[in-house]
Amino acid sequence: MKFPNYSIVHEIILSGFSYPLYVNSLLFIILLLIYLFIITGNILLLFVIQKDSSLHAPMYFFIKALCIIEIVYTATIIPKMLANLIDAEKKMTLNSCIWQAYLSHALGASECYLLTLMSYDRYLAICTPLYYPSIMTTRLFIKLVAGCFITGFLSPTIETIWLCLLPFCGPNTIQNVFCDFPPLIALTCTDHALYVLVEFVISSLIILLSFTCVLLSYIRIIHVVLKIQSNEGRQKAFSTCGAHLLVVTLFFGSIGFMYIRPKRSYSQDYDKTVGLIYAVFIPLANPVIYGLRNKEIKRSLHKHLQYGRF
Repeated sequence: MKFPNYSIVHEIILSGFSYPLYVNSLLFIILLLIYLFIITGNILLLFVIQKDSSLHAPMYFFIKALCIIEIVYTATIIPKMLANLIDAEKKMTLNSCIWQAYLSHALGASECYLLTLMSYDRYLAICTPLYYPSIMTTRLFIKLVAGCFITGFLSPTIETIWLCLLPFCGPNTIQNVFCDFPPLIALTCTDHALYVLVEFVISSLIILLSFTCVLLSYIRIIHVVLKIQSNEGRQKAFSTCGAHLLVVTLFFGSIGFMYIRPKRSYSQDYDKTVGLIYAVFIPLANPVIYGLRNKEIKRSLHKHLQYGRF
């Protein structure tokens, strides 16, 4: 099929950072420091959990998997953001843009499933403590984490393949700071109403089903914890899942605002703001929350830093 009066698009322009040079320079420094902190913080958590045998429990293995997701995710998104802040043209190839959108959705879906498993792990540990060691074995943990990554990377394949088959014939500018499926599909020169519906349904199912499982797990956890007689026991039970609950709230809150809403209900500035929170500040929050709120990790980190055992 030919599309007259259009030129085929081979490059995408990300115009999310269209600010004066001095503003972009300041944003570059801030974003670079955040990126270095995210990478350093997550690598530090990985080393601490790996080296301390007292942290070789399923909950901490899940945290290790989460750290790996955050490292790969930020490496997929933030370096290109940094390049766009100092590049006047702000260009990337169409294939690279689609690849970035696929990876961000695949890693986001993997994190959805992983956070759901972490809530189920807390449910088993608190609600069935006697059976927990026999249920959550190392073999089962490896299978569960592998399942998270496999299903996560399979989740956006339909949208990605479909998007690759559609013609892009202008314009080629995305008003965002990274590539995503919704702004990319808006650049195609066909009727994309069905694609938008499919993308919305897939994203909604992943987010809502995962969040529902997390919610049910915590309802059960709260119900059991409230029956504990001692204040110390209740406080200990809540502290074991407090950090995870905070991460879940931030993560599902941001992706819910991004993907489960009418597409034209908010401005482009709103989309950019929520996109930055999801792409930058959620990965930034994870090492802070798990590193500073978890007493075992904080104690182990202090020990290794004090005696230089890295």
